[in-house]
Amino acid sequence: MFASLKTIDSAFQQVKTLAVIFIVAVLVLAGTIAWFAFESTTAAANRIYVLEGGQLLTAGAQDARANRPVEARSHVTRFHELFFTLDPDQKAIDLNVNKALYLADNSAKKQYENFKEKGFYNDLIAANISLEMSVDSVIIGDSRPLTARCFGRQRVIRATSVTTRNFISECSLRDVTRSANNPHGFLMENWRVVQNNDLSTLPR
Repeated sequence: MFASLKTIDSAFQQVKTLAVIFIVAVLVLAGTIAWFAFESTTAAANRIYVLEGGQLLTAGAQDARANRPVEARSHVTRFHELFFTLDPDQKAIDLNVNKALYLADNSAKKQYENFKEKGFYNDLIAANISLEMSVDSVIIGDSRPLTARCFGRQRVIRATSVTTRNFISECSLRDVTRSANNPHGFLMENWRVVQNNDLSTLPR
């Protein structure tokens, strides 16, 4: 009789162990399925389908923050190209400068007003001088708020000569709402020219 009870008890323990193993296996399988389903849903949510010319194209979504340093460099470059690329034409000057002022705070506007008061733009027009700004590089800081240091070359094109200047400026960058006038969503603050020296003058 005792031997029979031991056999029954042993069989019960085996059934119990098998039941526990089965439940754990089901839970692991369910968790794996849920994880794969979540990954598939996330991947599908990051995929955009575009219909162009009767063809279905796929485009991937990306976290906008991953490209912020790249956008910051483009923003700073765009400002300097607009603000310092000028032709001897008042309408062209106003157009470029007004576009640039959307990208920076009052520090850029003060510089613009200083140029106007000193007759800088009038001198360009009177002497038929063109300015060209070429940005070599923009270094963006790692900390917040973002800081930017811009390195470039400025060419002063006169009727008889071309002067090349070394150009360095600094600013900090603040996130703002994107718009048609400010597509990168940055505002340059405390912008200042650190260096603007003549490097060479060549006859034309």
